[in-house]
Amino acid sequence: MSQTAFVSTAIPYVNAKPHVGFALEIVQADAIARYFRLTGYDTFFLTGTDENSLKNVRAAAELGITTEELCNRNSAAFQALIPGLNISTSDFIRTSQETRHSRGAQKFWLRTRPGDIYKKYYTGLYCVGCEDFYTEKDVPSGVCPEHQTPLERVEEENYFFRLSAYQNQLIKLIETEQLRIVPATRKNEMLAFAKGGLHDFSISRSRERASNWGIPVPGDSNQVMYVWYDALANYITALDYADEGERLEKYWIECNKRAHVIGKGINRFHTLYWPAMLLSAGLAIPHEVFVHGYLTVNGQKISKSLGNVLDPLAQAKQYGVDPLRYYLLRGMSPFEDSDYSEERLIALYNTDLANNFGNLVRRVETVAETAGYIANASEVPEAPPGFHDAMNDFRFHDALSTLWSVMTALNQRIDRAKPWEMQKQGKNQQLREFLDETVNRLRSIAYWLEPFMPATAQTLRESFGAEKFLKRNAPLFPRLNS
Repeated sequence: MSQTAFVSTAIPYVNAKPHVGFALEIVQADAIARYFRLTGYDTFFLTGTDENSLKNVRAAAELGITTEELCNRNSAAFQALIPGLNISTSDFIRTSQETRHSRGAQKFWLRTRPGDIYKKYYTGLYCVGCEDFYTEKDVPSGVCPEHQTPLERVEEENYFFRLSAYQNQLIKLIETEQLRIVPATRKNEMLAFAKGGLHDFSISRSRERASNWGIPVPGDSNQVMYVWYDALANYITALDYADEGERLEKYWIECNKRAHVIGKGINRFHTLYWPAMLLSAGLAIPHEVFVHGYLTVNGQKISKSLGNVLDPLAQAKQYGVDPLRYYLLRGMSPFEDSDYSEERLIALYNTDLANNFGNLVRRVETVAETAGYIANASEVPEAPPGFHDAMNDFRFHDALSTLWSVMTALNQRIDRAKPWEMQKQGKNQQLREFLDETVNRLRSIAYWLEPFMPATAQTLRESFGAEKFLKRNAPLFPRLNS
């Protein structure tokens, strides 16, 4: 039986179209999914859109359209990222449109351990942007720490989930890394939060306050599920949890790697709330959660009011899909906040792609073509030292660095060996041995580059395949003007 893996992004709200911040997440998740496949895992890669939120309801009202219209419009924009950024997803789930999700979320609610869901009257401070409640002790200023907006006071009767019952179990799972949180700073944050005392949290809202939008609570027509409860369930409802089919068995229950890719602002929901909900329902928890930082643009938070919301598809069109993917994976920190700058994108492109990578490929192609070289077929190549360790720790920039070290070494080897002189002097056997070694290393680069720059990797495989060279007329990466 083959090994299996499950990889997911978080599902973003559709109150606005996607910006380059979510492009970072979906490209990171795609790199992980493609890497798992390269290393022999039958991998299911899921993304989608979170549509049952009050945030979406209010955004639609501001535009004078229905919530459904807004969800349809913006969900389509998120779906366009899949072909637009060459993302290898297995499925895309919409939480407001699909019966597999609503049925699955209601079933998940009913499978909760008896006593873990209860109803009580509640007064609290609420942030629509976070779709989360805060206590006055945590936020004495009354302002959301994430969005810097005033919190709303909410008073109503809701259903609650008994998170407090799972405090010790969650701490043990995180400490022993049965639930692995990467990086360690995010793991330590969650441990400190859990050891400070976990409080039960609201998992429903009144139908009235939700403007009749959301998945009904089973057995209570006056309540709909709180957005986080139904949103988190998407990871299993997309696998046909409602019918407990083969996909659920293969890619969740018996899965060898269950990995979530999320932003730092929703760490608590994925590493405390979600595992507790799964434990209550008698289901397996994720194996690992990779928590990335946020993107700023030219040093400023991405904001419509500041006019710095960058469309990732427009960036891909301007600079190329693979160069954009490369910049997001090599030029951004996987763990800390990073600044997205088109000037730095161009500089990295010219240095790494045009000068180093593109020049190397051009030099080897030129010598191979004039020598009439035909490559020998080879087995799956070994990755450079440190590559696998870097990928297992989600250090994409370090994994790419190992590949670029090979490129630098090959360029230096060409300078020393001067293969064009071998050709002039008729040293055919020596030239053949040189090209065999060089092309095999390029094949290794092409193979392990696939998670990051899939189209470029395919081009290299075609050029340096086991048949006559397919030399391009144009450079692989023409220089960009800043």
